[in-house]
Amino acid sequence: MCGIIGVISKNDEKKLATITVQCLERLEYRGYDSVGVASMEGNELEVRKAKGRIDEVVKRLNILSMTGRVFLGHTRWATHGEPNDINAHPHTDCTNSIAVVHNGTIKNFRELREDLESLGHKFKSETDTEVIPHLVEEFKKRGMDSFSAFKSAINSIQGSYAVLAIIKGENKIYFAKKDNPLIIGLGDKMNFISSDIPSFLPYTNKVLILIDGDVGYITPDEIYIENEGKKVNVLDRIKIITWDASAASKEGYAHYMLKEIHESPRAVDDTISGLISDIEDVKNAIKILEESKRIIIIAAGTSYHAGLYFSLLLQREGFNAIPVIASEYYNIKTNQEDSILAISQSGETYDVMMALKEFKANGSKIISLTNVIDSAIARQSDVKLYTRAGPEIGVAATKTFTSQIAALQFLYSLIKGDDYTYLNKAKDVIRRSLDFEGEAKLIGEELSAKSNAYYLGRGLSLPFAMEGALKIKEITYLHAEAYAAGESKHGPIALVEKDFPVVFINLGELVGELQNNVQEMKARKAKTYAISVNERLNTDKEILLTVEDERLSPFAVTPIIQLIAYYSAVKRGNDPDKPRNLAKTVTVG
Repeated sequence: MCGIIGVISKNDEKKLATITVQCLERLEYRGYDSVGVASMEGNELEVRKAKGRIDEVVKRLNILSMTGRVFLGHTRWATHGEPNDINAHPHTDCTNSIAVVHNGTIKNFRELREDLESLGHKFKSETDTEVIPHLVEEFKKRGMDSFSAFKSAINSIQGSYAVLAIIKGENKIYFAKKDNPLIIGLGDKMNFISSDIPSFLPYTNKVLILIDGDVGYITPDEIYIENEGKKVNVLDRIKIITWDASAASKEGYAHYMLKEIHESPRAVDDTISGLISDIEDVKNAIKILEESKRIIIIAAGTSYHAGLYFSLLLQREGFNAIPVIASEYYNIKTNQEDSILAISQSGETYDVMMALKEFKANGSKIISLTNVIDSAIARQSDVKLYTRAGPEIGVAATKTFTSQIAALQFLYSLIKGDDYTYLNKAKDVIRRSLDFEGEAKLIGEELSAKSNAYYLGRGLSLPFAMEGALKIKEITYLHAEAYAAGESKHGPIALVEKDFPVVFINLGELVGELQNNVQEMKARKAKTYAISVNERLNTDKEILLTVEDERLSPFAVTPIIQLIAYYSAVKRGNDPDKPRNLAKTVTVG
């Protein structure tokens, strides 16, 4: 996920650079690896870009001194190519006549790049985005006008995109949208096009929200849109925004956490696409894992639960896979025959970093799975794998956890020799699960009135029970504990009394055993709940989810776990985005 902005003015605006930077600052939550700006004045096109946060890059490159009537801006969250000056957007063609900014993932960029290189095109970066200006350049070489060349370039790419392009000497910003947000802002002698409304809201509240398949251009006084080759009536799409900038940045959701839960289908889909794109790195990771005597999976918090799930899958295949809580790493002595899988959303988790330092000194091979390209943990690794969840504003991990599960299940499928294409349906399973948001809300609101709760599961369900209990603790401040359901008889059941809430997680396996555990709790008059896949546990309240392939069960259950915690926190009057005593990244021991 990146932030893009285009600004075009009828006047020779010396303030346009300032306006562009201010728009970018309101988009920085979408990515902050690098920043870039392109400006065009007459027949001169200039690009300034660098790795770093907006305020630092703007000052260092003196971006506010840039002039012109057309500006593009980009703040990046890296998905292809490490964060550095060269990989920063905008990207240009061979002649530096076309500048492009892009938010999304181009699945077929390697094939396109090879084709373009065979035609003599020279690439500067490692990014997928750079194929777009070269495609436009190539189609213009073949005699197409600029708009036709841009449309042909867009038709050549596969994946998700919000694309803006400017061409030297043309007072237009070309655009195209598929799966990623893109909104036009209509101002006075000045128009905007951006990833998000708040970026330009101080300048205009008149907007036109683009839909998938839209392609067109804006000028200072014209909006032109086509969809499936037919011209769109622009006037039918214009709306007036009455929200403030804070509400607008959440796209209508009450909190970032809820927005990010609903972004999980796209995050999972982008993660799988990214791993397919990086398949050689994936194969290298699998080779290391398969040749190891022991696989040590090191992580903390939510990431540990993802790692525990992966370890259970591997153990069932006969691997010696050991999940380790990162802060307890000193209990494990590794050697050259061990491999380490380090899982961290931020790529900066202190405990994981300390563990890797020691394990690497012992000669162990390091594989990392992070959500931040070229993060500190990735730099320590022999093989770097990435989720593509995009930035997560809410402190409680939601779409990043779901993306980790997708990445680890992708790895497991390849290790087992399964066809991983079943994971292409994961996004649809998540969307269907989100249809049960109302039922999750009711359970969450009931739990909000309690002081304690148990989350129970068996087998592969246990890590998700642990994650459910953690989410409740993190944002609701309700005391919740997770146990293997069979272990509950060995002590925890002593606390169960009338209306004590017990939440069962049922991924569709060991159902008979779980049903026995439900009856044990009911016999003590507990209030029982279940999140079940395909087969009921017959609890007092139950959300029954249906999946055709039970390998996809985690993607049905996870959104419900998160929604229950979210609505419980909201009912208690807590801010789920900023839970007390917690930070997004733990960088101290």
